[in-house]
Amino acid sequence: MAQKPSKLKALPAAEPSPDYVLDAQVGFLMRVAMQRHTSIFMSNMIEDLTQTQFAVLAKLHEVGPSSQNHLGRLVYLDAATIKGVVDRLGLRGFITTGSDPTDRRRRAVSLTEKGTRVVDAAIRVAAEVSAKTLRPLSAEEQRTLTRLLKKIT
Repeated sequence: MAQKPSKLKALPAAEPSPDYVLDAQVGFLMRVAMQRHTSIFMSNMIEDLTQTQFAVLAKLHEVGPSSQNHLGRLVYLDAATIKGVVDRLGLRGFITTGSDPTDRRRRAVSLTEKGTRVVDAAIRVAAEVSAKTLRPLSAEEQRTLTRLLKKIT
């Protein structure tokens, strides 16, 4: 049986751009650096915490009880994602939800005693993860990289 001719026209072969080298592109380099950091994080972090779960616990540790919506904004997660993370952390006994002390119409997410113990230990591990991630850089380069990343986020 003969194949039907494609209705899509082939694009002309593009000449490779001598100015575009993938290994020199900021997005590519950031992705590779993030993959390295993720590998270090996952091989060192306690309690099988993901980076996102750790971020939520660490932010709650930093700011105290927070509405789920506000917490999501603080850690740059959309409403559906923060809900899933909060649900999973709640099932593990790390967080609880209750009335927001500042606005009784809202629910507040809080660390439990177990969550506080876990996040205290996880923060110590996270500091080691950061040090391992940045180890190839001098102290001055580490400060510069952190400053520049803050500038573009």
